[in-house]
Amino acid sequence: MKTKNIYLILLITCSFFLPVSAQQRPQYTQYIFNNYIINPALTGIENYTDVKLGYRNQWQGLDGAPKTSYISIHAPLGKDFINGNATSAPESGGTNPMNRSFVQTYRASEPHHGIGFHAVTDQAGPLSSLYLNLTYAYHIGINESTNLSFGVAGGISKLNLDISKVKTDVEIDPAISGDINNKLQPDLGAGVWLYGPTYFAGISAQSLLGRTITFTGNDAPYYGKGKEIPHLFFSAGYKFFLGEDIAAIPSTMIKYVTPSPVTVDVNLKVAFQDKFWIGASYRKDDAIAGMLGFNISSLFNVSYSYDYTTSNLNTVSNGSHEIVLGLLLNNRYKVTCPQKNW
Repeated sequence: MKTKNIYLILLITCSFFLPVSAQQRPQYTQYIFNNYIINPALTGIENYTDVKLGYRNQWQGLDGAPKTSYISIHAPLGKDFINGNATSAPESGGTNPMNRSFVQTYRASEPHHGIGFHAVTDQAGPLSSLYLNLTYAYHIGINESTNLSFGVAGGISKLNLDISKVKTDVEIDPAISGDINNKLQPDLGAGVWLYGPTYFAGISAQSLLGRTITFTGNDAPYYGKGKEIPHLFFSAGYKFFLGEDIAAIPSTMIKYVTPSPVTVDVNLKVAFQDKFWIGASYRKDDAIAGMLGFNISSLFNVSYSYDYTTSNLNTVSNGSHEIVLGLLLNNRYKVTCPQKNW
């Protein structure tokens, strides 16, 4: 058997069929560009309808390595917030949040609701997963310049096994006999997000229901079953101004999926006006990454990242590629980059 296939089989087995599970949800390098995909409390944070399409090709060169695609859409509700008030950006161009004056004029958003939707598909060897979630959040101002939001995500998930891609030593393997494809299962997540002109911090959780995973019948042996484990995330970042129109944003994300070791991402993003940004990321015992993004207009933006694998997988992997396309719909203030989620 090829070495690349052995690596993949070990990863899939550890992730889904052992009671002590590893990460099961997809990995993202550019979560800093779309924290909404991890934390539903960001639903409706901006003054426009935020649409993003993402694609990640992880561990390129490894046969059957994970490939992830997603679409996310969320928007605010509430006429005071959408149609204009003291916290809104001015007409015809908005305010550059990477400018020092942005902090001086920043005001907390009016209390408002947000609604959204995201769909995520992930393919790893013979396994494919689908997550469909509706999200809701409520944003409140706790002082003149700080907002706190609470969000929930609810929907369905499904895990499929393509038995044609599985080769075993016996004709009928009890570990994958019976009901090959899992039925639709409920999915639940929640989060909290604190944000102001120069900082953000949030806590969120995915897969809170901890559903059972099995590809066998009800009388299946122990090794034919597994469990989806809750994923916990903590994110925080701070904005430093390096010049009149240049800002550096260091941030971190800490991820915990019991009983796996805690995963820590450390990022640095440097934004030039509201035109483009560059960045770098370090994921402990896994990868280092470079990132680049452009705010092309008040309608469209794009970003790209490349991960260089630092674990033992670098002997069979050519790294990971990720691209995210963004649309700013109903953008009446013509802002070219996010004002509240930068």
